[in-house]
Amino acid sequence: MPRIAYVNGRYVKHSDASVHIEDRGYQFADGVYEVCEIRHGYIVDLTRHLDRLGRSLGELSIAWPMSRAALTRVIRETLRRNHVRNGLFYLQVTRGVARRDHVFPADGTPPSLIITAKSTDPKIIAAKNANGIKAITVTDNRWDRVDIKSVGLLPNAMARQQAKEAGAQEAIYVDGDGMVKEGAATNVWMVDSDGTLVTRPAEHGILRGITRTTLIDVAAKLGLKITERNFSVSEMLAAREVFLTAATSICFPVVSIDGQTIANGHPGSVSQKVREAFFDVAEKIAI
Repeated sequence: MPRIAYVNGRYVKHSDASVHIEDRGYQFADGVYEVCEIRHGYIVDLTRHLDRLGRSLGELSIAWPMSRAALTRVIRETLRRNHVRNGLFYLQVTRGVARRDHVFPADGTPPSLIITAKSTDPKIIAAKNANGIKAITVTDNRWDRVDIKSVGLLPNAMARQQAKEAGAQEAIYVDGDGMVKEGAATNVWMVDSDGTLVTRPAEHGILRGITRTTLIDVAAKLGLKITERNFSVSEMLAAREVFLTAATSICFPVVSIDGQTIANGHPGSVSQKVREAFFDVAEKIAI
């Protein structure tokens, strides 16, 4: 069966999907996006993803392309047409199509909406969880408003490429003071020497990940001690565990950073516990 995409009111073959050359997402990266996991036929944490979408749109003064209820129906239909039971959907909203000009287009210009969906192989994620992944650190060179989930991801793409060339799977951004921020597409966690689960506060300087937010709920349910505070690269390298969270992977243990082995070089028990408990706590909405 061919993949189907939703593009501005139409369901079309993925291979035929296209946007106007003067869409501001293409011209200026003037748009936002969300990625949401599908597990066993359920959309995971949809409410929180749509809440964050609304915040990103509001911060950039982009209108909702349709009501939340209508958008949820389109998401479900896109997933059904692609027969996704385990996988993800990608949703992108831009400021719309207008003559190329840096200033915003006239009021009433309709935003553009694209939704795609695809199936993924749970075995691939399971293998990464079993073996752990490698990461590198990079200097943060992004704009200051990384709390907005913008489609302007060129620095993230370059960081991921740098990680790939180093034989790693993720790049971890570090600020000018040597403090850990977040991954190119993940939030960063560690278990410190006292056994406390630590992640950087999300008020400024990082994206408030949806999986990160739900994992805080998971940790509370499991009775794990958790704190939100800044931590340095040296503290991370000396941690009992380091792991990364994201919507499509939940929790990847990190066994090596910049070529230095983390703890004993194997995935730790805390990341396993929170991963196994995650879907019992996360919101699940049937397709």
